[in-house]
Amino acid sequence: MKTTISKLSILVFILLFSGSINAQDFQGKAYYFSKTTMDVSQFGGGRQMTEAQKKQREARMKPFLEKTYILTFNQEESMFKEDEKLAAPGAGGGRNFFGSSFSAGLQYKNIKTKTFLQDQEFFGKQFLIKEEMKPLQWKMSSETKQIGQYTCFKATASKPSTEIDWTRRNRRGRGDNASTGKKADSLKNGDVANVEDKSAKKEVKMIEIVAWYSPQIPVSQGPAEYWGLPGLILEVSAGNVTMLCSKIIINPQEKTKIEAPEKGKVVTKKEYNAIITEKMEEMRNNRGRGNGRRRSF
Repeated sequence: MKTTISKLSILVFILLFSGSINAQDFQGKAYYFSKTTMDVSQFGGGRQMTEAQKKQREARMKPFLEKTYILTFNQEESMFKEDEKLAAPGAGGGRNFFGSSFSAGLQYKNIKTKTFLQDQEFFGKQFLIKEEMKPLQWKMSSETKQIGQYTCFKATASKPSTEIDWTRRNRRGRGDNASTGKKADSLKNGDVANVEDKSAKKEVKMIEIVAWYSPQIPVSQGPAEYWGLPGLILEVSAGNVTMLCSKIIINPQEKTKIEAPEKGKVVTKKEYNAIITEKMEEMRNNRGRGNGRRRSF
């Protein structure tokens, strides 16, 4: 009896909420806490570190591994970006030049046109990552859990990884990473088409995704690149990253203009990863030769 009443209450709430969401000026804001788990022993001689040294390294990396994001959304569009106001001043240099180059920039999704754009800066050069949004093959279940005041349903999917495995590259010998002058020049000149994607010939790594969405907020939006469920995604785990919604504001008094980023050299995610890989290997090889100077693009 209680289960029936609960389901009926959710249905009534959805019907009432749908009326407000159909309003032309509808907008919502969702705040997410993101945490990335990482084994620091995989980096820079970490296996020889003492437990105290590992804890110190984990403390230094915390600003990069724990972040807060804001998702601003309406029925068709969304913007997902880091909430920089919450970053503690000088906390591990989280927003210094190096850190900003590896922090994800503003991500824009349009579920009507299936457009994904990411405004990304990498060592002083501006890129605009552009991809076509391809829906995941979500498998929805009847399993539920409560996140705040919202009843959420579980959905799972898998996708090929588009991220660079830095731990794997760190374990490779320097002799395997020699960069040719031609590749370095291609980066300097911004010739994205001629950059070799070394990961193309490797076995594709699949990532398992677990999402929790709430039909009480019937919009097909979610944090980062996730979308496509009959309700806002309030929690998602993919690989070693988990994002959990901590606060939702429906129709805030001060609206935020949702705009697609336009500046930067247009590249695909695959091309952008190839650029990062070549640049980092070039820098590592320069350090190995005793030349610590960083070359520009």
